[in-house]
Amino acid sequence: MENFSTLDVIIFIVYCLIIIGIGLFVSREKKGHKKDSKDYFLASKALPWWAVGASLIAANISAEQMIGMSGSAFAIGLAIASYEWMAALTLLIVGKFFLPIFIEKKLYTIPEFLEQRYSTNLKSILAVFWIALFTFVNLTSVLYLGAKALDTIIGGGQGDLVIPSIIGLALFAAAYSLWGGLKAVAWTDVFQVVMLIIGGLLTTVFALRHLSPDNSVWDGFSILMDRAPEKFSMILRKGEIITPNGTDAYWDLPGLAVLIGGMWIANLYYWGFNQYIIQRTLAAKSLKESQRGIAFAAFLKLIIPLIVVIPGIVAFVINAGPEGAISNSTVAPMFLEDVNGVTQIQNDKAFPWLINQFIPVGLQGLVLAALTAAIVSSLASMLNSTATIFTMDIYKPWFNKEVSEGRIVSVGRISATIALIIGCFLAPFLGGIDQAFQFIQEYTGLVSPGILAIFMLGLFWKKTTNKAAIIGALASIPIAFYLKIGSKGWIAEGSNIEWLFPRLPFMDQMGITFILTVLIMVILSLREGKGQNDPKGIPLKKSTFETDPKFNVAAFAIIIILAFLYAFFW
Repeated sequence: MENFSTLDVIIFIVYCLIIIGIGLFVSREKKGHKKDSKDYFLASKALPWWAVGASLIAANISAEQMIGMSGSAFAIGLAIASYEWMAALTLLIVGKFFLPIFIEKKLYTIPEFLEQRYSTNLKSILAVFWIALFTFVNLTSVLYLGAKALDTIIGGGQGDLVIPSIIGLALFAAAYSLWGGLKAVAWTDVFQVVMLIIGGLLTTVFALRHLSPDNSVWDGFSILMDRAPEKFSMILRKGEIITPNGTDAYWDLPGLAVLIGGMWIANLYYWGFNQYIIQRTLAAKSLKESQRGIAFAAFLKLIIPLIVVIPGIVAFVINAGPEGAISNSTVAPMFLEDVNGVTQIQNDKAFPWLINQFIPVGLQGLVLAALTAAIVSSLASMLNSTATIFTMDIYKPWFNKEVSEGRIVSVGRISATIALIIGCFLAPFLGGIDQAFQFIQEYTGLVSPGILAIFMLGLFWKKTTNKAAIIGALASIPIAFYLKIGSKGWIAEGSNIEWLFPRLPFMDQMGITFILTVLIMVILSLREGKGQNDPKGIPLKKSTFETDPKFNVAAFAIIIILAFLYAFFW
C-alpha cells in the first residue's frame, strides 16, 4: 500500500503487541496452581456477561464477514444483512431454550451432549466430523480469505503476500491462544471487538463522506439510497437484483425464506450447536451471566451491517456506470481477476478497495488492525475448539481415560498446533471463489440440516432414539446432494430426466432437507420405541426456561428494533 505510512505501521505493531500481551497476561498461572482442563478449555468458568458477548462476536466476525459479506453487499445489497439481523433473534432463542440445558449438563463440548442424549458412537462420529470441518474448511478458509485481503490492501492484490500473510496470521493467533487457551482467547476478544467496531465504522464513515459534497455521513447515506434504491430491499424477488457476474441474487436470498425458511436452519445450527461459538457461553460465571452475554451479542449483531454491509454498497455505487450497473469497464482495475482464462469481477475486493481509496494516512494502520482482529480472533477460537473436541471427545475416552490434567492441556496444545499447520498448508490452494461468504453458507448447508435435526429432536422430543438419529443424519446428506443436483445445473437442460431434479435456492434446499430428516427420525423413533419415551430423553420443566428481567427487557427491545428494520427496508 503506497499510502501506508510509518505511523500506520507503528499503530499496527502496537496493536499486535497489545493483543499478545493481554493474552499472555490473563493466561499466566497463579502461584501454586497449574493450568487444568477447566482453565484451558472453559476459561475457569469465570467470564462475565460482557466478555461472553464480546467474545461471541469476535469469534463470529472474521474475513468471511468483513471481506465476504461486504462482497455480497456489493453484489446483492442490504438483503445480505439478514444473516446478521436474524442471528440476533436466533441468539435470543439459543439463550432462552438451548443454553439452560447445556449448562445444566455441565458440558465442555457439544459432542458431549450427543453422548448424554444418544450414544458414545454418535458422539464420536460427529466429533471427528467437526474436527475435520474446523480444520479443512473453517481454519483454511479464514486463513486464505484473511491473507487475500491483506495482500490486496498492502500488496495491491498481486498475490506476492498471500503465503507470507497466511503464515503471519497463523503465528499471530498461535502466539497467545495455544498457551493460554480459552481464557486468553476470550479476554483478547474484548479488545479485538473494540478494534473491529472502531475500524469498521471508520471505513463506513469515510466511504459515506466521499459520496457527500459536504462530507456529511448522513447526506452520504441519503445519496447512497437515492443512487441504488434496489440495493436496500431486504426481501428479494426473482429478477430484482442481478449481480455483477450475471446471476440472480434471489437464488442466494430467496424472498421470505430469509424470515420463515432455510435461514433458520443455518442460524440455529451455527449459533446453537457450533463448538467454537457456544464454548464461550459454557465458560460464563453462571447461566444468568451467559444469557446476558448472549443478549449483549444480539445487540452488537444489530450494528454489524453498518460495518460489513454498507461499505460494500458504497463500493458498488462508486464503481457503477451512468446506468447504475457494474461492468468490467466501470470497476476499478483492482476488482478484475483472471479466473480460468476469463476476466471476472471479484466482488470480495470491495472492502480492501475502500480501505485503499478512502482511509487517510494515519488511520489505515488502525483499520488494518481491525481487519486483522476479526481474522485472528476467529482463528484463535477455532484452534481452541478443535483442541477441546479432540482432547475431551477423542483422546481422553479413546486413548487415555486416566489422563492427568496437565497431559490434557498438553494434548490440547499439540492438537491445535497440528490443525493450524494443516490449515496453513491447504489455504494457498483455495482461490477463484466469488462471494466467499455465500459459498461457505451454501456448502455448510449440505450437513447442517441433519445435525440440527438431531439436536432439536434430542432436546425437545423425548421419543427420539439413537438409531433414528444416526440414520437421520446419514440420510440427510444424500437428500441434500439430490436437491443440489438440479440447482447447480449438473443435469443438462432439456434432458429427459431434468424434471426429476428440481431447481431450488440453496436456502430452500436446507429447509426441505431438514423437514425430510425430521420426518425420517420421527417415523423411525415411533417404530423402534413403540411410542414410548427414550430412556435418555431429556425431562423438561417450565422453570428450566425462566429468564431474568434484564434478559427479557433486552430481548423485547431487540425484537422491536428488528421489526422496525424489516418494516422500513422491506
